[in-house]
Amino acid sequence: MRLKPADRRKQLIEAALNLAEGRDYTRVTRNEIAAAAGVVGAVIHHQFGTMAKLRRAIMRAAVAEERLSIIGQGLVVRDPQAMKAPLELRTRALQSLVDSNVS
Repeated sequence: MRLKPADRRKQLIEAALNLAEGRDYTRVTRNEIAAAAGVVGAVIHHQFGTMAKLRRAIMRAAVAEERLSIIGQGLVVRDPQAMKAPLELRTRALQSLVDSNVS
């Protein structure tokens, strides 16, 4: 199905966020995101260019949507976008990592 570029971008980021919540967001691949979104990898390359740009978009979306596990992952690796999140959000994200390791 042909989507407007902004809608396709949103779809890809949502697929990436869902994959990243279950594991390290830096290890989610272009092909995994493409499969989850039902597109080919070239679509992701067309929308984002490099994996660095894709990861930046993932982290920005995670911060905007307050996806604590992904933000926490970003803080651990000192992702610049995660580091720019408000202090309260960073604190909650780190606490979520601690809580998930205790369980």
